[in-house]
Amino acid sequence: MAEVNASIRPPAPVAVFGLGNMGHPMAMNLVRSGFAVAGFDQAGPARAHFAATGGRAVDDVKAAVGSAEVVITLLPDGKVVRSAVEGMLPLLRKGTVIVDMSSSDPVGTRALGGELQSKGFPFIDAPVSGGVRRAVDGSLAIMAGGDGATIDRVEPVLSAMGKSIFRTGPLGSGHAMKALNNHVSGAGLIAALEALRVGRAFGIDPNVIVDVLNASTGRNTATENKLKQFVITETFAAGFSIGLMAKDVRAARDLAAATGVPAPLIERCAELWDDAARDLGGSADHTAIERYLAKLA
Repeated sequence: MAEVNASIRPPAPVAVFGLGNMGHPMAMNLVRSGFAVAGFDQAGPARAHFAATGGRAVDDVKAAVGSAEVVITLLPDGKVVRSAVEGMLPLLRKGTVIVDMSSSDPVGTRALGGELQSKGFPFIDAPVSGGVRRAVDGSLAIMAGGDGATIDRVEPVLSAMGKSIFRTGPLGSGHAMKALNNHVSGAGLIAALEALRVGRAFGIDPNVIVDVLNASTGRNTATENKLKQFVITETFAAGFSIGLMAKDVRAARDLAAATGVPAPLIERCAELWDDAARDLGGSADHTAIERYLAKLA
C-alpha cells in the first residue's frame, strides 16, 4: 500500500465506477497515463465497450475495489453514489481515497463525506465540465472540493483527466460550483435559443445571428458550440441529456434555497428545464429544449 499522504501516481490501482459517455473516456485517459484501472458498470455493454477499447473491465464490485488506492464514482446522482459507496465500504482497504466526480447534491456530499471520513476513508468531490469531447482529449475542467492534502494526493489522477483543476474550497464546494456552472450554461442556452427564434421570425438568417453573437458581447458556450452544430442542423446531439441538465439546474436552485439567497432566474430556469425534460423525455439531448420552446409558441 502506498505511503500515507504520498501522491498517488502510476501505476497505482484505480477503480472507476460508471463507464458511460463521460466515464469511459475519462477512464481510458487514466489507462493511457499508466494507472492500473479497473472499470465497473452495472451495464454489460458499457463494460464490454471499455474492454474492447483497451481497458480492464470487471463484473463485480470486489474485483474493482479490492486493491484500489483511489475509487472514482461517475454516476447519475448523489443517491446512486451513496448506495454504491455504502455497498463497497466493507471491501475497501482503510485509507482508500474516494473521489466523487458525479454531479451530486452538495449538501448530500457533505453528509456522506463526514460519514466516510469518520470511518477512515478520505473523500473529495471533483465534478467536471467540458462535455464528451474534452473528456476524450483529457482537457476537462475539474472542480475539487475538500481537504487540500487529499487533493494533493490525487492530483496526478485528476491531471490525467483534466487540464484545469480548480480548488473550490471545503467538501461539497466542487458539486456546488458544478451546479452553478450548469445553471449559467443552461440559462445561456435558453437565452441564445430565444434570440435565435426571435431573430429568425424577424427575418434574420439564423447563421448570421450566430455569427454576430459570436463576434459580440452575447457570445457564450451555446453560441460557439451548440447553435450551428446541433440546433440549426436539428441534429440535437451534443452528448449531454436534458434530464441531467434539469437535475443540475435544480441542484443550483436547491443550493440557493439552502443558502437563503434569492435567485429568481435560477428558479425560472429550473422550472423550464424540468418542464422540457418531462415533455421530451429525460434521455433527449439537452439542445433539444429548442423543440420544447417552439411548442410554447
